[in-house]
Amino acid sequence: MNSKLTIYTLSLFILFIFSSCNKIEGEGGAATIKGKITVQDYNNAGTTLQDTYPGADRDVYIVYGNENTFYDNDIKTSYDGSFEFRYLQKGNYQIFVYEEVQGADHDTVIVYPVSISEKKQVFDLGEIIVRRY
Repeated sequence: MNSKLTIYTLSLFILFIFSSCNKIEGEGGAATIKGKITVQDYNNAGTTLQDTYPGADRDVYIVYGNENTFYDNDIKTSYDGSFEFRYLQKGNYQIFVYEEVQGADHDTVIVYPVSISEKKQVFDLGEIIVRRY
């Protein structure tokens, strides 16, 4: 009887260990996705570039995985336009920002797919140009 209980307990422990190793996208890891927003300010017609500056205090969104279109988290950029999503698991992500189009019914979305394949990977999206009309 005692050996059956030991085998049962050991089996549950092994099952728990293996099931907890299969992590999905999201927080709880050591990877980072980062980038920097630069705004290009155009005239209302969108034909003449008037100014370029860091995208300070802009919203950047992240979607965990490829199955979802609603964002899972968002952050504001720093004064220099930089942003970081930290502590991510391995997996697929989508980073997106909005361009501002004056007089339009909706803003334009810019989506960047990202794949994290290593535990401590730092994925740098580099400079993201956001146009403003």
